[in-house]
Amino acid sequence: MTLGMLANQVMAGEIKPDQSVAKWKLFRALCEAKPLLGITDRALAVLNALLSFYPKNELAQENGLIVFPSNIQLSLRTHGMAEQTVRRHLAALVEAGLLLRKDSPNGKRYVRRDRAGEINEAFGFSLAPLLARAEEIEQLAAEVMAERLHVQRLRERITLCRRDIAKLIEAAVEEDVPGDWQGLHQEFRDLVEGLPRSPTTAQLEQMLDELTGLRAEILNRLETQIKSTKQRGNARYTERHIQNSNPESTSELEPSFETKQGAAAAQDNGRGAVTMEGKKHQDAEMTRPEERQDGGPGGRHDAGGLKSFPLGLVLQACPEILAYGPDGVIRNWRDLMSAAVTVRSMLGVSPSAYEEAANVMGAENAATVMACILERGGHITSAGGYLRDLTRRSEKGEFAIGPMLMALLRANAPAGRKVG
Repeated sequence: MTLGMLANQVMAGEIKPDQSVAKWKLFRALCEAKPLLGITDRALAVLNALLSFYPKNELAQENGLIVFPSNIQLSLRTHGMAEQTVRRHLAALVEAGLLLRKDSPNGKRYVRRDRAGEINEAFGFSLAPLLARAEEIEQLAAEVMAERLHVQRLRERITLCRRDIAKLIEAAVEEDVPGDWQGLHQEFRDLVEGLPRSPTTAQLEQMLDELTGLRAEILNRLETQIKSTKQRGNARYTERHIQNSNPESTSELEPSFETKQGAAAAQDNGRGAVTMEGKKHQDAEMTRPEERQDGGPGGRHDAGGLKSFPLGLVLQACPEILAYGPDGVIRNWRDLMSAAVTVRSMLGVSPSAYEEAANVMGAENAATVMACILERGGHITSAGGYLRDLTRRSEKGEFAIGPMLMALLRANAPAGRKVG
């Protein structure tokens, strides 16, 4: 006898007369609350066997609360657990305040019945503490379940945070963003590897705080870099990623395009047709008077030595650009250049690529090329990479806008009308 056992006896004696609880529901709550009650799985297996000897589904004082199986019977219902082990776990259940011993004079477990067969007196284990502590056990089970859910959510958030950090660092390295990314990655690995195999809730919370802080630091660095890049008008690292995703498309599209148009022009020449270079008067007829003032009757040369063609000719060859002008109309070169900026953004061409093209080709020619790219959008995989390739070739004197415009002019000419 101990003071704890005496306290359990006192508590068991305070059961309300009408109090009852479903024994298997209470047992499931015990299984949840076992960490807080200090009992093991094996002790719960013995308690399960004891409850199976209780004849009713509801634990209630009016049904009696004494069970009296022998150790041999308990051993059988615990799937062959050794009797010595059964006795040890019974003692643990008594010490945990879940059972009470009601010993007979000789220490045996048995029952006395009256002549009608009703139980008069029983000696064994009393389940009264279970009934008395039913509300406490259910409360403890709810706390354990809430704690488990909290830990699960902590682990999920840590996993997501780890994934974000790894992807952000990888993206920063691939895009050549300045910074000590190797040092940040090592700091990240040290945090992850410092977590124990079976961490406590406090350790998980601390890990989440540290990872969240590291992620915020990385995001802050990247956002600062993005803002700085926008201010300089330079997004080369983004465009480089677009080019690398289609490494072959930019070098194959334009040569085949110009070769095809050159062959077509040569074929036309063979039939007596003249090229754009030899048809200044025909160009002039296709251009309104105010447009000839911009481009001249036969066009003019802009930055980089490229010839600038009349606006009317550009719009006739590239009619799709009209939809992006102010109110769906392009009246002058300023309107065309404004529409080209809108198309650039829509096609995913970076500001730096378009700015470089304008510096090399001239603003009017860059807008003309964007109109041509829009017209052939279905045949071009990477508009940004394609424009950069044309810009590089223009710097070397290997690119002319004329064949491109003539090809589109022939493609968009009305049926039955031949454009030379």
